[in-house]
Amino acid sequence: YRPTIAQSRICHFKEAMKSLIRKALIIGAISLAPAAFATDMTGAGSSFIYPVLAKWAEAYKTKTGNSLNYQSIGSGGGIKQIKAKTVDFGATDAPMSFEELEAGGMVQFPAIIGGVVPVVNIEGVKPGELKLSGDLLSDIFIGQVTNWGDKRIALMNPGLKIPAGDITVVTRADGSGTTAIFTNYLSKVNKTFKETVGFGASVKWPAASTVSCKGNEGVAANVSRVKNSIGYVEYAYAKKNNLSYTQMRNANDKFVEPTGASFAAASAGTDWSKFPGMNTFITNAPGANAWPITGATFVVV
Repeated sequence: YRPTIAQSRICHFKEAMKSLIRKALIIGAISLAPAAFATDMTGAGSSFIYPVLAKWAEAYKTKTGNSLNYQSIGSGGGIKQIKAKTVDFGATDAPMSFEELEAGGMVQFPAIIGGVVPVVNIEGVKPGELKLSGDLLSDIFIGQVTNWGDKRIALMNPGLKIPAGDITVVTRADGSGTTAIFTNYLSKVNKTFKETVGFGASVKWPAASTVSCKGNEGVAANVSRVKNSIGYVEYAYAKKNNLSYTQMRNANDKFVEPTGASFAAASAGTDWSKFPGMNTFITNAPGANAWPITGATFVVV
């Protein structure tokens, strides 16, 4: 009997998960031991996960006295650091391939589910008022739709007063899992975007009026500063910075707002066990209440 490649990968994955569980049990045992065994942890990567991770770290230190030092440097940086073994764990929104994990003796698992949210700075437009489709959003980021007075935007938003103005596109300059989630979605819903920009953690943005910056923090700051701009951030950054997020038309042709419930609805149908290394994106998921630009942050150890 000769197992198929897929069966072999599943076996390898199961063994890797067993190893991870054994390590977790050892760590758990140490945490119950005397305080002399207490140790600080280090991590680096995704800025997507940083807001909740900061809260978790604060609560963990209060409870145990142990500290977590996490560097919000982007998913690409997190992968580089865990490969170099300079941190205890990396965090990435763009999952690593099973082959890359296996070659590095690593495993990954989704730690959180969240949403990438288009955010705008348009005078008089409040959070949740502007409606966009994936196709229209793609054309804005390609540079085919360049003014907020465009007829397509007006037709999608009857009754909403949107002042005309040249659109400035705000994007990530660093290797970003948030960009990977965002471009994965846009590539699924717009053929031209897939052919001209494509999907990846770092892409070349063609819009003439583009501002690039580092981290979700940088995108949020620039959208707040630049009038008539549009960018994309993890939802917590939109809330924290009081940015006007958009509604999005999902795969079921329903307009939805970004909420914990709409992120959960998007991820509900994902069977992670079907994917070696849990390597999958969950963008443009079916469901009447599903937020279409939903993604996971993966912890890599």
